[in-house]
Amino acid sequence: MSRSASPGSVERGWDGPWDRVGADDFEASFLSGPDEELEAVCNVDVFVDLKDGSRWSATVFTVAEVERLMETWAGSGEALGGRYFWVSDGLIVRDPGIDSVTDVIAGLIDTDEFSTVFQRLEDD
Repeated sequence: MSRSASPGSVERGWDGPWDRVGADDFEASFLSGPDEELEAVCNVDVFVDLKDGSRWSATVFTVAEVERLMETWAGSGEALGGRYFWVSDGLIVRDPGIDSVTDVIAGLIDTDEFSTVFQRLEDD
């Protein structure tokens, strides 16, 4: 059985290089490219601030982007000729776009899987 999570009420804004999405339980800050369409984002760093004050991060890739990178590396020789993909804080999602990633974040929080997927940042 699949379940769709919604971030609840959402506020969006641009803050310098950051695309910020404020939801009921969190604020996500996406570091996308300056000319990148937000609904086509397929490789992006995201920082999440939870209501408890904790900060978390991940690098999000779509399945298609992982495949594209591995194909590129097959030609360049990186990652043993594209035979593997690894990133310490990686999250792979099916669909591109900030809205899609925001929904995944909301779902991870809702199902208590967030802290196993995202990396907690040190408190200041």
